Amino acid sequence: MLRNNKGFRWGLALLMFCQCQASFAAANPMIDLEESAQDFVLEIKKIQIPGFPNAFNPSIIRWKGLILMSFRIIPDIKNSYTSQIGLIWLDEDFCPIGEPQILDTTLSPTTPSRTDDGRIVAVGDQIYLVYSDNTDPEISKGGFRVFVAKLRFDGGLFHVENPVKLSQFDGEIKERREKNWVPFDYQGQLLLAYSLAPHVIFRPLLDTGACETVAYSSSNWKWQWGEPRGGSPALIVGEDYLSFFHSSLSTSTLHSDGRKMNHYFMGAYTFSAQPPFPIKRVSPEPIVGKGFYRGPVYKPYWGSVRCVYPAGFIFDDNFIWVSYGRQDHEVWIAKLDKKELLNSLVPVSAAE
Repeated sequence: MLRNNKGFRWGLALLMFCQCQASFAAANPMIDLEESAQDFVLEIKKIQIPGFPNAFNPSIIRWKGLILMSFRIIPDIKNSYTSQIGLIWLDEDFCPIGEPQILDTTLSPTTPSRTDDGRIVAVGDQIYLVYSDNTDPEISKGGFRVFVAKLRFDGGLFHVENPVKLSQFDGEIKERREKNWVPFDYQGQLLLAYSLAPHVIFRPLLDTGACETVAYSSSNWKWQWGEPRGGSPALIVGEDYLSFFHSSLSTSTLHSDGRKMNHYFMGAYTFSAQPPFPIKRVSPEPIVGKGFYRGPVYKPYWGSVRCVYPAGFIFDDNFIWVSYGRQDHEVWIAKLDKKELLNSLVPVSAAE
């Protein structure tokens, strides 16, 4: 369970991250991020969603022998706060099959959908959609909370059932925008990692909208590219859970033409398959592939960024395929060498 001094410890961790960010930005005023591309990033592929050329931030699962992908769209570019989640089936080459479906997540006829950055996760035979939304008439950061909904498949379409707003949990701050919680299946029940550093695990109580804190662990995780935040759902790979996280840092690079703006980075981490789920191994530096940061630059929805945003992955004996959004306008898949990716992770020790 969380301790009484959790606020101090979280604040100290954030201060350390900010100090690392400042050091990185000062030392790297104009770098080519792709010069550090790792060999274990074998291939990348852009996916075009029929009818939605600017879809982004995809999550992906393998379900009943098939590949299902979710994605985000901004249906009204004049109002970037409107946002929806869609689904589409993919074949084994990650090519879309059939027509995409836009999910109905609206809870009020007077409030447009503001559903963003959904993750799909399978818990047994049940698929859950975990996402952030703001159902308040007036938009504010504090109005955004994480929702969990079941997805029911009728053989042709998916239906959003029983969406639950998670609004009661340890550490809740009314003014904080909640998103990027990491879902995972633990022995047939849905758990959510609220934060990575420290690693705080919630069990959502879907009948009440509250969350029970079931685990807390802290590690000496050194990462100088911004605060690690949730990315993909976590899956058991070998003996531990594996997940891909993201972070952001305001800096200038070759890819931003020397202008200072937010750059998003991807990394990987593993954590124990047993409570209290301590983080065990992490990426020592961002995972970068050729083509991650080079490419078209779009008119921004919210501000200029150079963005790689992981939200899902699948794997087999030899490879991992990570789904990620690029530039808030594109859907991509990165194929990784599974063994080499896992070998690249470095151990972390428990914090005292």
